[in-house]
Amino acid sequence: MPTACSTRSPARRSAEPIAAAALAVLTAAAAMPARADGLIAYRIVDAAIPVSLTGQPGDATRGRAIVANRQIGLCVLCHSGPFPELRFHSDLAPDLTGIGSRMSEGQLRLRVVDASHANPSTIMPSYYRIDGLTRVTPALRGKPLLDAGQIEDVVAYLKTLRE
Repeated sequence: MPTACSTRSPARRSAEPIAAAALAVLTAAAAMPARADGLIAYRIVDAAIPVSLTGQPGDATRGRAIVANRQIGLCVLCHSGPFPELRFHSDLAPDLTGIGSRMSEGQLRLRVVDASHANPSTIMPSYYRIDGLTRVTPALRGKPLLDAGQIEDVVAYLKTLRE
């Protein structure tokens, strides 16, 4: 039953925030068209990419699988972290334990998309960048290491790593 202040039904009122969120995602997606190379355009704001590349949150379970996979994510070749089932972690790069407490979602996204933006001397690969790279194996030239959905999955997982 509508309240004295509203003539809308409770179902309609509860749908409004969902509709507003969907409109925000569509607006962000429209503002970030695909580039000529097929990658989704993004904006860097205050050392972060604040908007999801896909317009949707990633899946942390899939993200963990990518991070722990030495052939896809490659993360554990350099990083250690909360992966007790994996052997032979590296200490070449920072431990990922607690990274979700130290960086915002947007900062994590920028580090995964293109870590060289934050540190031009980094040896971390740019997972969603294809231009200006050297020493790229011929099979990967012109292709990102991860697609936009995989980037969001990795970000979703890294956000869960809180101390």
